[in-house]
Amino acid sequence: MLLELTVRNLALIKEAHVAFSEGLNVLTGETGAGKSILLDALALALGGRASSDMVRHGAAKAEVEALFEVPTDHPAVRRLAEMGIPADGGHILLRRDVSASGRSVCRINGHLVTLAMLREVGSVLVSLCGQHDQQDLLNPDRHLAWIDAYGGEELERCRAEYEALYARYMRVRAELARMTEDEKALAQRLDLLRFQLSEIEEAALEPGEEERLLAERQKLLHAEKLRTALRGAYAALAGDNRGMDWIGHALAYLEQAAAVDPELERVHEAVQSAYYQLEDAARELRDAQEAVPDDDGRLADVEARLALIAKLKRKYGDTVEAILEYAAKVEEELEAIENREARVEQLARELEEIGRDLGVEAEELSHRRKEAAAKLCAAVEAHLRDLNLEHAKLFAELDTLPDEEGIDVGGRRVRAMPHGVDVVFFTWAPNPGEPPKPLARIASGGELSRLMLALKAVVADAEPYGTLVFDEVDAGVSGRAAQRVAEKLAALAAARQVLCVTHLPQVACMADVHFVVSKAVENGETVTRVEPLSEAGRVEELARMLSGVAVTESSKQHAQEMLRLARGSKTAIG
Repeated sequence: MLLELTVRNLALIKEAHVAFSEGLNVLTGETGAGKSILLDALALALGGRASSDMVRHGAAKAEVEALFEVPTDHPAVRRLAEMGIPADGGHILLRRDVSASGRSVCRINGHLVTLAMLREVGSVLVSLCGQHDQQDLLNPDRHLAWIDAYGGEELERCRAEYEALYARYMRVRAELARMTEDEKALAQRLDLLRFQLSEIEEAALEPGEEERLLAERQKLLHAEKLRTALRGAYAALAGDNRGMDWIGHALAYLEQAAAVDPELERVHEAVQSAYYQLEDAARELRDAQEAVPDDDGRLADVEARLALIAKLKRKYGDTVEAILEYAAKVEEELEAIENREARVEQLARELEEIGRDLGVEAEELSHRRKEAAAKLCAAVEAHLRDLNLEHAKLFAELDTLPDEEGIDVGGRRVRAMPHGVDVVFFTWAPNPGEPPKPLARIASGGELSRLMLALKAVVADAEPYGTLVFDEVDAGVSGRAAQRVAEKLAALAAARQVLCVTHLPQVACMADVHFVVSKAVENGETVTRVEPLSEAGRVEELARMLSGVAVTESSKQHAQEMLRLARGSKTAIG
């Protein structure tokens, strides 16, 4: 249930705080006062469309907060839990800020969220019914949603199974289409892949080869300089000057000295260790000299090999390893293409099997929809009788679209769509003896309003909404029909919260809480106010609605009588 709605700097509303109650909450006021702005504000908080035009002139941003109270097992609480947002004490606070530049910021219980997250939570808290929703009745694309909403858990389960199978069907169908694409393009792709693989295989690359070649190239480029340095170092240690011999002489003298003075043994050991290390180094220098390449042809071979690797890197990858990985992928694709006939046959069989199962699911879904549609129409007709349309008949026509490439459903090839194979549209006959016709061709504004109210009344128990909102659902209705609409709204409000913008005194007098929306000029600014009415205030407002311009004693008496009768009607409703 919606507890509070706070609005700042939205259109003509500078600041408004409205505390709603259980039952029927009615908003009235003169034309142009801004009654629908409050509902626009609520729609914003629920994730509706926003624009900079909504921000009050001169303000930096518009702010809307909607506070709800819900039971702990409500779908909104479960969705918040999935988002990691607690619903403390069963309260959910939705907030939406819209800046003058059009930027929107959304929060739930103080946590920043995306607009999609705000909309997801809002979609299960409130059912909004405005003028555009009545136009949905004229749109066959929306009729299926009404039936599915009424169909219950079994229909929902059946639809979910169909949708999952349809997704598989479309994936396999898309892959099959790719596998059987234009033969010429496929042949060209095959030639390209074979050439690329041949080019890489002929190079006979090895992991780490480029690094080894670069090191060898460095040696070849500076071979003479390296050879001279190694020769000089070796000569200094083991050449004619015999640097090692001098260290050997020193070692012999130190051995004699250590025999006399044991403290010199440490020096003797250090020189001895150095002698052995230098001896090892001399051997390594000799081997290194012999290993220095002196073949000019080898440098040319290395340069050519590195040039080949560079060429392949430009085409297939940044490293030798990347080139080899690319070759492996090419091999896989080649194998897939070359074996595609077998894969095509496999996919075709799989598509046929899934299509057969999909047809079975579609037939069951259609059957359940027809059952739900018949029950929905009967229930709506019962409510229409309460709304002074005693003889109205509503029909839901379900059909399929022929498609030679579609799936088999009951021996016919029909088009498979994401949510089933059914095309649904409502027809009705408001008067006895009339054949059913599409709503757009026969329904007046008042009839559409009552039909929408009847539909909402029927599906209300099947939906999680704790709050129903009607924006002039009584449009085009007067007289006895208006009284019936008022009674139907009161009946709906007996089980849930209802918010209603109305211009009819018959509806307003049934309110549990009555708000008046007024417009005034303050300090050169036009502002809209929303105020709850006392009993005396309700009499005044109802008298205004009854008499028009001037409130008379007669209209006040009439208003008082309407309130008295309304109390009796609500008691009877229960």
